[in-house]
Amino acid sequence: MFFILHTALAYFLHLCIRTMLMPKKIFLFFLLLAANKAFASVDSVIVPIERIYFHDRIVEAQTRLDKADGKTDQVIRVSANEAINFTVTDYLYRRVNELRDSIELNTRISKNQEKVRYLRYLENLLKAFHTGWKEKTCNPAYAPILVNNFEKIMHANIDSSSMTSIIDPLPYEVANILTDIFTDNTAYWQAKKIVLLKFCSLYPDKILTQLAPFAAEPFADSLLSISAKYNPTALYSAAQSPGTVLGKLIQRSQNPAVITITALTNTTRALMYFPFLDDLISGKQNINSIKKYVGDNERSYDSVGYYKLLVQTEIEYFKRIATAQPDTPIAMFGPNGLREMLQAKAIQHFINPINTLHNQANINIRMRATDPLSSVDLYFMMLMGEDEIYTSSYKHSFNRLLQRLGKNQKTDSLMVAVHFDGFKKFIKMAANFNKLDTFLKLMPPERSQLLMKAFVGNLDKAHSLEDAVDVADAYSSINNKTLQQTILHHVMDYETEAIENNKEKAKLIYGLLKQIFLSADSSNHIDLTQTIGIPSVYSIDSKTVSDDSGRIIQQVFFYGDEDGKTYFPGFIGSFSTKEWSVNIKPEWVEIKSLQGKKIWIYANRPLNNDDNLDDSAILHLNQYLQQNELHPSVVVHRGHSYWFPRTLKMMPDDARIVIVGSCGGFKNINNILSFSPDAQIISTKEIGKGDINTPVLNCLNSNLLTGKPLVWKNMWNTLTKQFATADADTKASWEDYIPPYRNLGVIFIKAINKKIAGQ
Repeated sequence: MFFILHTALAYFLHLCIRTMLMPKKIFLFFLLLAANKAFASVDSVIVPIERIYFHDRIVEAQTRLDKADGKTDQVIRVSANEAINFTVTDYLYRRVNELRDSIELNTRISKNQEKVRYLRYLENLLKAFHTGWKEKTCNPAYAPILVNNFEKIMHANIDSSSMTSIIDPLPYEVANILTDIFTDNTAYWQAKKIVLLKFCSLYPDKILTQLAPFAAEPFADSLLSISAKYNPTALYSAAQSPGTVLGKLIQRSQNPAVITITALTNTTRALMYFPFLDDLISGKQNINSIKKYVGDNERSYDSVGYYKLLVQTEIEYFKRIATAQPDTPIAMFGPNGLREMLQAKAIQHFINPINTLHNQANINIRMRATDPLSSVDLYFMMLMGEDEIYTSSYKHSFNRLLQRLGKNQKTDSLMVAVHFDGFKKFIKMAANFNKLDTFLKLMPPERSQLLMKAFVGNLDKAHSLEDAVDVADAYSSINNKTLQQTILHHVMDYETEAIENNKEKAKLIYGLLKQIFLSADSSNHIDLTQTIGIPSVYSIDSKTVSDDSGRIIQQVFFYGDEDGKTYFPGFIGSFSTKEWSVNIKPEWVEIKSLQGKKIWIYANRPLNNDDNLDDSAILHLNQYLQQNELHPSVVVHRGHSYWFPRTLKMMPDDARIVIVGSCGGFKNINNILSFSPDAQIISTKEIGKGDINTPVLNCLNSNLLTGKPLVWKNMWNTLTKQFATADADTKASWEDYIPPYRNLGVIFIKAINKKIAGQ
């Protein structure tokens, strides 16, 4: 016990010194506190020999938590915020130790078997915390709430009292863990129902994964109706098994959406009807009116007609969302919903064909797939294909869009035709591909000014920061200084308005954007590390990416599609046998430096994706890394954007350098930073190219081998010179790669997270 208190005290003093607190007074106060606590508990609890094993298991669980961050130092680092780390460490060491002492001393727990049971519960608490932290299913900052409420429920359990009043106000993650621990509580089933309702409120699209055990409860029908709205695909799948508990619940439902979805189980190619569920329920469409496009098989499928129907339905659905009283269509979002299907078909039928023909010199042949599309169709094709469209494919599609507008090209009329659906994303893409200036010049000046003001406006009213990040990304991509100044002036005007009206959120967003935009001009001499307080985006120290043994551990994610199998041999071949040892194993490759800084690289082999062999390889590699206490600080995603969510799910926490291709935009970038807030991210506006990724990785490793700080501008200058003699396509692709100091969207997310954490 004294050792744990000593550790907590030492860590707290370390924080005091770092944060310029008053170390002498705090030292005396905590020294007295630690001494009192230590002496009060030394030799006060004698553990009988028959229970020492169970206490040891708790200590082992604490030790595993300590090791989980890569350093065995009696500090559990779950966050970049050291105050949170101190609190979590204190609760999972000191408070847990107090609890196991209290179990021994509690006379109301009289029998050995009962004491063992509560000691096991305490061990399970630590294990559940570890699992939730590592699998990202529980916020580790909840440690104090977990431990405190564990104690409350333990006392309620001893008193044979219900735990529901304790469970009810807790966050879902905490309530779920504690309910699963105290299975012997008198109100266990009631608590499970409370946890279910919390889960359904947070994850309405996953209701059916938890509903079956509660099918007889009065609320089951209501939850089924909610599930139909948020995940009709899951309901459709469940309805195909009418003899199951869920199938019977679905069969007896009177909800119109549930009835319509159930009826589709007897329809060929049923999932293709899902985007039109609202129209099917209302009677605006029927199976036959849609079937003429869907057909019974691929031969009778009208891909263009189906896509155009999706586009028109998107416009109609968006009208409902954009009203003063928004009405979200059932079929708008989620698996096989309108947005997902529209994106899939835009990529499948149009973007992939024109991407595949990127070497075709005859533009008419290359763009033939888009011949039947109108300007509105092309607008949504480009919008939905953001993560997949090549630079050249975008530019040719943009030119065709303008052609389809007719002789008197007016881009403002296009915006009206689509009801400004997705216009902020479209503007960001146009900026990224250097077409925004052209787009704005084809509308009256007053309307272009209004459009850009709207692009920058209402960023504080959006449900997420995505629009603000799009503004930051657009600004960094614009070469027209006048247009940049226009955006900057709008940002400054909105900041002034926010200050005058005391709008805190708006002040924060527009104030940060202003600082970041001004810093992008080197003549302003603004260092974001000083002005905003975020870690440097200009360089990274070797120690930052090294573990306790001085090694830099890298993990490279490959996927078993054609691209992965094509580029993997070149990746392996890029490591000189004079400088690197390469050990090829059945599921992954281990590459180690032979000179300079110790760099160990682990890359899973791109095994057959159709059989999920690449997923298995990554899983087994992760288990190997964890068992051997190898914690990657550099993560590389090699694959299409649609693989990136899988990388994100399996990549290590607290990576310091992350290299990705087109990674799915704001959502995935935000997810990276939520777990690795200090990560420096290299990304590209389009799909990552193997011919560029390999030289980038080689250059990165060459810099890291020196053991000196890695200065991104120097590395970028070296690579720019290297690609100067490359072919036109490679040079154009290289220009789309973005180093950490130019990734203004990432910088904005880091900055606002830093500000929010400090409030």
